Amino acid sequence: MGGFTEEQIAQFGLTIGVGGFILYMVFIIFQLARESKAGKFGTFVLFLVLGFGLLGFVAKNVIAWLLNI
Repeated sequence: MGGFTEEQIAQFGLTIGVGGFILYMVFIIFQLARESKAGKFGTFVLFLVLGFGLLGFVAKNVIAWLLNI
């Protein structure tokens, strides 16, 4: 398919798919903060707590890239 291997297509899909999912989760957290009228500190706490798992996924990819794994 376009000269790409199955592994390359899967990596593209994972990167773009999970990246889109992360952006959607950020949007959901923002909507939750806005609808609950959380204020600045409440919004910060929501992004910190709910976004912590997303940060772990991004950190894993950055560490793997830095170590050339």
